[in-house]
Amino acid sequence: MNNSKTLIVIGGGAAGFFCAANAARMNRQLKVILLEKSNKLLSKVKVSGGGRCNVTHSCFDLKDMSLHYPRGEYFVRKAFHQFFTTDTIEWFESRGVKLKAEGDGRMFPVTDSSQTIIDCLLREANQYGVEILMNREVEKLKTENGKWKVVLKNNQELVADFVCVASGGFPKLNQFDWLKETGHTIIEPVPSLFTFNIPKHPLNELMGVSIANATVKIQQTKLKNSGPLLITHWGLSGPCVLKLSAWGAKELQQLNYQFTISVNWLGDSKEEEVRNKIQSTRAESASKKISNTNLFQLPNRLWHYLLSTSDINEDMRWADLPAKAQNKLIQLLINQELKVAGKTTFKEEFVTAGGISLKEIDPNTMQSKLQKGLFFAGEILDVDGITGGFNFQHAWTSGFVAAKAIATSEALV
Repeated sequence: MNNSKTLIVIGGGAAGFFCAANAARMNRQLKVILLEKSNKLLSKVKVSGGGRCNVTHSCFDLKDMSLHYPRGEYFVRKAFHQFFTTDTIEWFESRGVKLKAEGDGRMFPVTDSSQTIIDCLLREANQYGVEILMNREVEKLKTENGKWKVVLKNNQELVADFVCVASGGFPKLNQFDWLKETGHTIIEPVPSLFTFNIPKHPLNELMGVSIANATVKIQQTKLKNSGPLLITHWGLSGPCVLKLSAWGAKELQQLNYQFTISVNWLGDSKEEEVRNKIQSTRAESASKKISNTNLFQLPNRLWHYLLSTSDINEDMRWADLPAKAQNKLIQLLINQELKVAGKTTFKEEFVTAGGISLKEIDPNTMQSKLQKGLFFAGEILDVDGITGGFNFQHAWTSGFVAAKAIATSEALV
């Protein structure tokens, strides 16, 4: 072991752990040290999916899967050839962690507990002798005599043959300075996966109401998305909005998060079909109260809010519905305009668009094209997926690809 090589992995999250544990397993001659700057390991894994950990997505077509990444689509597609969703499922299941798919494609451990995933990764790292050092923040990376020197905040210096940076995404550009010094280009980070704030709007009184399928369009842009929508006490959330925020991350930042959205509460229903349905209901149920006829199976509180906003009182019958109120109701159902002023980010599940430029990384090895022996994995790269397990799949894939390239490196033979 005197001639053994050392790998230092920077970051104790999903990508870092996957790289460290797999590299140590694949090459027992490799000394693997994992550095975590905080006193917590796998903190994002812990909180993801409401504490259940959305491990991956049950999509088994490379091209389809890559379409869920607003940034990095072609990069991940190449990497997926080496480690894909099927491999993730098999990797965890062969270690006693069975996964299940839900109706929307998200995959969780059957225990519905993120601790199952954490325990599995810790066991793996422990089994193959990964040395884990906590509260170790890296200040500088430099090369000396063909080796990497990792300088920590406490002035401690560690020497390695390989370094894999898996420190997660940083929200501010200056937090990338220590990586800029390695010659890499940083794509400016902007928030992704955030909710829309609609301050002081009566809609917010409906907090907790969810709509199974709505469409939200951002006016004066091409941004549009459909899916489950949730009304919160500050505005709108749910997969529909989170996915829209991912696709529009850069554009919405340029608008300073001030824009107008159009909401179709009925998914993709068109004005003509909504009008026809209302007209036929008026003919068939003229004497019935409008408030008691929830025509479109919307949540009751939302239906009553839309009626009230259309100046239709609780006791009005279909026969008495004025044309003006009917037109207003139709417009609100399929095209309610709301002014968004600001965003709210899920602090625990913070995702950034931006990071190390993909032009400078080989997707087949995750090695830097500029610096030999320097690898990157996870969200530090300019790759981000929409909500649904895609960011974790990128973490597992990039961590594994880096581990395999390091463990089988000619420098180790």
